[in-house]
Amino acid sequence: MAAQASPPTKKVLVPIVAGTEPVEAAVPIDVLRRAGADVTVASADDGELVVEVMYGVRIVADALVAGGDCAAAHFDLIVLPGGVPGAANLGGCAALEAMVRRHAATGGLYAAICAAPPLALASWGMLNGLKATAHPLFVDKFPPEVAAVDASVVVDASAVTSRGPATSTEFALALVEQLYSKNKAEQIAKEMLVRYDAGYTIDEVNSVQWKCNGTPKVLVPVANGTEEMELITIIDVLRRADADVVVASAENAGVEIVARHGMRIVADTTLDEAAADDQTSSFDLIILPGGTPGAKTMSSNEKLVTLLNKQAAASKPYGAIGAATAHVLEPHGLLEGKKAADQDGGDECESRVVVDGNVITSGGTGTAMEFAVAAVEKLLGRDVAQRVAEGLLFA
Repeated sequence: MAAQASPPTKKVLVPIVAGTEPVEAAVPIDVLRRAGADVTVASADDGELVVEVMYGVRIVADALVAGGDCAAAHFDLIVLPGGVPGAANLGGCAALEAMVRRHAATGGLYAAICAAPPLALASWGMLNGLKATAHPLFVDKFPPEVAAVDASVVVDASAVTSRGPATSTEFALALVEQLYSKNKAEQIAKEMLVRYDAGYTIDEVNSVQWKCNGTPKVLVPVANGTEEMELITIIDVLRRADADVVVASAENAGVEIVARHGMRIVADTTLDEAAADDQTSSFDLIILPGGTPGAKTMSSNEKLVTLLNKQAAASKPYGAIGAATAHVLEPHGLLEGKKAADQDGGDECESRVVVDGNVITSGGTGTAMEFAVAAVEKLLGRDVAQRVAEGLLFA
């Protein structure tokens, strides 16, 4: 009996441009690749593969929207992230508009989040007669032909829309359900420890005041295999809080890293340079994203371990999410006598973010936004954290 042929791989296009909201790009890319999709990240910036999106995040695209290979390719899904001015920039990209129109004409699935539903899809007339949602600040940009709905995610015909950064995971999982199945979406959600309710709680013991003078300086180390959703969320949230975030590569080959699910991200500097800078201006917080391959690389980086030990000796804050807790903090004695979050999850609502003195830890990828906002609260106070959470639609 002949072996049954595997179903064809689903192909997805995620265009990015200057001003794209990084969480709204990274989360669908991450989640759809977990589902097995072949995701192409395409730059809509003229001739530029390296795109600086919001909050200073630099992403290296796989292709150009206007490039021949991309324009001629067949996709099962096209996903437009939002952002200001990213959504409007996508809406003004004639090559992208032509691609989405051709795609929709054949019954292809298309999606947008945040400001992109009104400023891109609706501006092209591609939501006429449909229900759709968007970021609350942009709902009034829908034309009368679109029925605006107050919901986290709306699926109507071949269009899927969503509200903003805090709904990005629910949006991405809805896309997995549309492309594959509800069972696959639920499986991924469980693995990631996804919780759909907005807001966060901190399980805190041995409470101490985290201190910083003026603008907090935060070190975020990265390496090949770092979990991109955790990394991008941490950077996004902390920079929304106006922290001075230094993203430093632990790789010897330079500042570009390939994250756990294939996103290529350009760090601000190397760990060697960050360690030298720490001699004159120390970090108020060191925070480690997970992803097992990246965490193992960081654990073997002597300069990073030295920085972490110095941070601990000075009773200054540090923390980790997911695999970085087990592969970096624990083996170097940085959790000795400390309570830490269980990265395997357990009860999805119990101890998702744990603070013990100057140490903050969190579970899997689905806790990244809670973790980052909790770090803002400890570093800058409840009012700043609330402002950031509201901007994320996470309050």
